[in-house]
Amino acid sequence: MVKKRSHVEIIADVLRIAKYGAKKSHIVYKANLNFKLVNEYLTFLKEEDLISFPSENDSLFKTTPKGEEYLNQYSKLTNILTV
Repeated sequence: MVKKRSHVEIIADVLRIAKYGAKKSHIVYKANLNFKLVNEYLTFLKEEDLISFPSENDSLFKTTPKGEEYLNQYSKLTNILTV
């Protein structure tokens, strides 16, 4: 049986994919989401300052330092829960 991912897990996936920079299509395929959902998550992550949107000179979404802190905390929590 396939377990549905929570919003917390999806956010972590998106931030992990964008850690070193990623195009939107790359996020869609790697996170196994559709473009509508990715747009919703990216908008939310931008509002929370967890991800930066592409600039004129760069076409990549990137995880911000606050987003990296989210990933660190998420990793600690999942390690505690899986022990």
